Amino acid sequence: MSSATIPAVRLVTGQTGASSSANELGMRVMQARAYARRGEQYLLIKSPPASGKSRALMFIALDKLHNQNVPQAIIVVPERSIGGSFADEPLTEHGFHWDWTVRPHWNLCNTPGAEDVRVAKSKVKAVAEFLGSDDKVLVCTHATFRFAIDELGIDAFDRRLIAVDEFHHVSANPDNRLGAQLGSLIARDKVHLVAMTGSYFRGDSVAVLTPEDEARFVTVSYTYYEQLNGYRWLKTLDIAYSFYTGRYVDKINTLLDPAVKTIVHIPSVNSRESTKDKHREVEEIMDHLGRWQGTDEATGFHLIETADGRTIRVADLVDDDPARRDRVAAALKSPAARTDRDHVDIIIALGMAKEGFDWIWCEHALTVGYRSSLTEIIQIIGRATRDAPGKTVARFTNLIAEPAAADDVVAEAVNDTLKAIAASLLMEQVLAPRFEFTPKGTGPQQGYDYGPDGYVEGRTNVGFNEERGQFHFELKDLVQPTTPEARRVCEQDINEVITSFIQDRQAIERGMFDPEVVPEELTQVRMGRIVRDRYPEMSETDQEAIRQHAIAALNITQQAAKIVTETATEDSGTGELKANTNFVDGVRKFMNVRELDIDLIDRINPFDAAYAILAKAMNESTLRQVQAAISARKATLTEDEARAFAVRAVQWKRERGRAPEATSQDPWERQLAQGVAAFARFRQKAAAAHG
Repeated sequence: MSSATIPAVRLVTGQTGASSSANELGMRVMQARAYARRGEQYLLIKSPPASGKSRALMFIALDKLHNQNVPQAIIVVPERSIGGSFADEPLTEHGFHWDWTVRPHWNLCNTPGAEDVRVAKSKVKAVAEFLGSDDKVLVCTHATFRFAIDELGIDAFDRRLIAVDEFHHVSANPDNRLGAQLGSLIARDKVHLVAMTGSYFRGDSVAVLTPEDEARFVTVSYTYYEQLNGYRWLKTLDIAYSFYTGRYVDKINTLLDPAVKTIVHIPSVNSRESTKDKHREVEEIMDHLGRWQGTDEATGFHLIETADGRTIRVADLVDDDPARRDRVAAALKSPAARTDRDHVDIIIALGMAKEGFDWIWCEHALTVGYRSSLTEIIQIIGRATRDAPGKTVARFTNLIAEPAAADDVVAEAVNDTLKAIAASLLMEQVLAPRFEFTPKGTGPQQGYDYGPDGYVEGRTNVGFNEERGQFHFELKDLVQPTTPEARRVCEQDINEVITSFIQDRQAIERGMFDPEVVPEELTQVRMGRIVRDRYPEMSETDQEAIRQHAIAALNITQQAAKIVTETATEDSGTGELKANTNFVDGVRKFMNVRELDIDLIDRINPFDAAYAILAKAMNESTLRQVQAAISARKATLTEDEARAFAVRAVQWKRERGRAPEATSQDPWERQLAQGVAAFARFRQKAAAAHG
């Protein structure tokens, strides 16, 4: 097996310092952007971890309480530990008009066991008392809020500001209780609602809000690119997957460096990666780090002497003893954890230290096994992307079991591999600058730099706005959205569409491992189906516009990253990226072809760049075995898929004046002809059944 861990994604930042500098009111860039929209009744803030969403909410809530006739604010967080993000802040010291204060008995997250269902239900009485008081701010968990609405009713919250942190926990699925309650609050239209999230997509591909409800919100977006590029210290972020055979604790030792600040997430005891003895796993990891010297009485951290004579401090959050684990957790939340780089060196966790956990010094998030969802992976990566003095490199490594020849759960192993690839593809998209697409000849857009020659009529023009981290592309034959909702999707939600596509198991299986796959089957048919499923009420024109925008964004990102990596390898022999402008240069190199059009983009397999990385990281024989396993379960066309091919065939015939032929040398034309034939068979079968 390859011993090298090949980065699947690499971002080299500009280190501009812009995202950490504050204005005269003490607001960073994202916070000022959100505050400018403080008058909106429904506000959705999409912003990465560490960008300051909690404080942005404080600024907005205080203005609503003092200037907008809102009597109270209720802050709702998914778990008790995140409630600490909304503790008192002396904002006036930094230039703001008011300080943020929460009276201790109204921070219900500080109650022991507040996440327990029985305790959460008992907190409803406290919520009722708060609503009847003159106090201004209450902080509680999602669970407490759900129970409070069930018992007190929707109208009890009229005129209040409801701020929901980690909003991706909400879902439009009718079974999601919080989602249903928020839908009722929006329908009643008597509250102010601020939603905040660092990953506005869910691991289950279910929409967070219904399209009707989402249309009510004004969105403030602050991208990962803006955030990381504006850091002062962090220069490089690497995201990689690594494969192992045998026991993970043997492989992890080659990835875990005692000198690097690391969070290790060991696998669930129910997963196939687990040895079924989590405590023994923790002991083996600590044995690798060095010789155990005892525990620190104040913090509960293990003291371990490394081979070079240093003593490092290891926090064990896997310990089943509640008293010991709570002491360690409390030490990790102490002020020293933020100010002292050497407060702790390694954190070993299982279900903790993920969402909302803030350890700015973390340089490496090392996760064993695929987690429950893409959202969880994004949250774990966020633990390593904080900026901190002297921290120049951050990385995330997903350690995954290779599918073994004798493995009776080979299908599960293959699925985990595909999910890890999907996570890296999504992160590559999330970390890239945003894209604005217009048809050929639209003209230069304000604020974009089109390179040394500027915008040139008749040429493929690529503009870049470095401050916003945004590209402008012109594409020939691009379909533009015709309605405000479709335009909003194209401008704001393309990454959510891409997320659904790369979570489509058949799409990623065929794209990665089927040598006979025709790219248009993925880019036109499968992406087209995903868009139709997400936006069934939209016109065919708007559905096609969204499909084209999504596949263009995905393929341009993938091809640019591929060019950057190849160029860096040629220049240095190592694949090391030397400057943040490389991705911009890579985009321009890819786009620098004569008359780049949407048809050309549709003819690119969105997964070919990811396959090139996988081929370097995985054992060649195992790779062949995965291909064989996927080929063996290649499905025949469903009626919906055949219909989709038939629709594309009609468009193909309209453009060329003849029907696609099954004997053509063009594989896409053959695929269309086969789809038409299959759809005809379905029609004949249906007619016979009704005859």
